[in-house]
Amino acid sequence: MNTRRRGVIAGSAVAVLLLTAGCGAADTSSGNASAVQPAGSGKQLGSAYDSNGGYGAEMEAGAGAGAGYGSVTPDAAGAAAKAGPAGELKLRDVPGLGSAVTDGEGWTLYRFDKDTPKPPKSNCEGDCAKVWPAVAADDAKAGAGIDAGLLGSVARADGTRQLTLAGWPVYRYAKDTKPGDTLGEGVGGTWHVLGADGKPAAAGGKGEGQGSGAGAAPAPAPAPEASEEKQKEAAIELSARTNAVLGTIVADAEGRTLYRFDKDSAWPMKIGCVGACLDTWKPAKPVDKTKVKGIAAEMIGTVKRPDGSEQLTIDCWPVYSFTGDKEAGDITGHNKQGLWFAVTEKGKKAKAVS
Repeated sequence: MNTRRRGVIAGSAVAVLLLTAGCGAADTSSGNASAVQPAGSGKQLGSAYDSNGGYGAEMEAGAGAGAGYGSVTPDAAGAAAKAGPAGELKLRDVPGLGSAVTDGEGWTLYRFDKDTPKPPKSNCEGDCAKVWPAVAADDAKAGAGIDAGLLGSVARADGTRQLTLAGWPVYRYAKDTKPGDTLGEGVGGTWHVLGADGKPAAAGGKGEGQGSGAGAAPAPAPAPEASEEKQKEAAIELSARTNAVLGTIVADAEGRTLYRFDKDSAWPMKIGCVGACLDTWKPAKPVDKTKVKGIAAEMIGTVKRPDGSEQLTIDCWPVYSFTGDKEAGDITGHNKQGLWFAVTEKGKKAKAVS
């Protein structure tokens, strides 16, 4: 009996050792880890430790809606809600971009580099869809200069059908306030005005209308090496970037800064941001380790949250994006309530560069 008990204890010790080796000791600079409630404990942190629940909650109307995708102001709410049929698609010449696709009313249409055309799939849901309303496929027709055979549709998560062009899901941009606006071009480095062939208009579309007038020569095709490199960069899901204030910090695919929370814990791995906290701090989604730049693969992992979803971890620290960051590269969440910090490629808290 004693021998069996010793075997169980020894096995438990080995398991703990393996877990420790995988996730290491917690960063001692992170504060009092014992105050963190373990995932699934049923307890939620909140206003017990400050007036905003320690979450850096933004109280302004519309704050955080679509963070990382281009912010939506209350004035843009009407535009964000506009997701009706496209009508008869048209082409218009946009200086500097060339031939761009618009809907029947002249609103500029866009595509998202993180979507896929084969098979068609939209990766813009939730907050993203508030900023980039999907264009409904109903009644869409091809106007002059647009190949009707390229029009199609794809089912969205909510069951609606979204218009596609050459397989690419089609969107409007909430911050375009009038027909002809192209304010969505280049947002996050992943949103582009749509060309007639489904490619970004700036890439030349079909080569029609490129430049300042009819008959202008089409833009030269980029070198194959440059295109390959650009495609690789577009596929990056997680990267280490240099910030002038904080040095090297980690950003997600949309360029949003990622943060760690002192009420979480790396060892043992525990989740402190639950309930109302999640209105302001969004758990980062797991990434493909082959699509990471500047961060060692062994630093990247996941943790299961109380709701069963998986969250990205860096050196075993759960990481989040902040809804108060309005543009790619923003670091407004750093040092919020003295609890939230931009995270380095090593999983450490970023510090101001002297």
